[in-house]
Amino acid sequence: MTATPDTPRLADPVSLYPRPPFPDQDQDHPGSTEAMEPRPDHGEDTYQGHGLLAGRKALVTGGDSGIGRAVCLAFAREGADVAFTHLPQEAKEADETTRLIREAGHAALPVACDIRDEAQCTSLIEQTVRELGGLDLLVNNAAYQMSQPDGIEAITTEQFDRVMKTNLYGMFWLTRAALAHIPRGGSIINTASVQGYQPSPHLLDYAMTKSAIISFTHSLAQMLAERGIRANAVAPGPVWTPLIPATMPNVTNFGQQSPLGRPAQPVEMAPAYVFLASQAASYITGEIVNATGGKPLP
Repeated sequence: MTATPDTPRLADPVSLYPRPPFPDQDQDHPGSTEAMEPRPDHGEDTYQGHGLLAGRKALVTGGDSGIGRAVCLAFAREGADVAFTHLPQEAKEADETTRLIREAGHAALPVACDIRDEAQCTSLIEQTVRELGGLDLLVNNAAYQMSQPDGIEAITTEQFDRVMKTNLYGMFWLTRAALAHIPRGGSIINTASVQGYQPSPHLLDYAMTKSAIISFTHSLAQMLAERGIRANAVAPGPVWTPLIPATMPNVTNFGQQSPLGRPAQPVEMAPAYVFLASQAASYITGEIVNATGGKPLP
């Protein structure tokens, strides 16, 4: 891209996107993109594809908003047809993701699905393969969290069960079912988190699952290597998505702890997923790409 006075050749990552303090804002789960201030950037006006995923068939869980929407948009602009999941109450958000995929000239398959249910996971894989004509890329991105600053006593069994089943059981069921269809050269990408390495006490149960996802990714990569299927993960730091005001008690200073002094925008995560899904990463498997804004991780 040729630089102009309005598009500097080098963008300063410190000031590239909004920095806290942010307006105080509380939302009911699962949250709304439109209600957020500032509004998250998924790459609608900036992400440019280069054909890195031409002809691929992808499934992204939790693709209605946040990181998932940014990945769906990027995959489509890189040439992939994209199926994605959303909860029934997220249908409006899913409509926007669908629009972005189709505007990129590729097939979009939104599926209302609760991945806490094994039968729905199996059906999702079958529907994706049937309607897209195959499955090359699986992105296990959907997750649930709820901050509990009052300690472990405040974590109900209902919450614990929801976190475990959304973040771990769904990933396991989908991966197991998808492997009957993913060909050699295919790729599985999981969404881990900085919480998997440096857990916050108020996210005890969520952090547990992110540590497990890191271990799952390392094991899965070794298991699938001889089958020619790669498995990697992305570990984001703080990212400005609807999940934040819907699950955190105070977001005024969200992301300020990052060395860059701000949270990431979803669009800043998408290139890591594109790279791991592409042929450029053909010798990379079992890796965790840390995207934390400078916070060191093991």
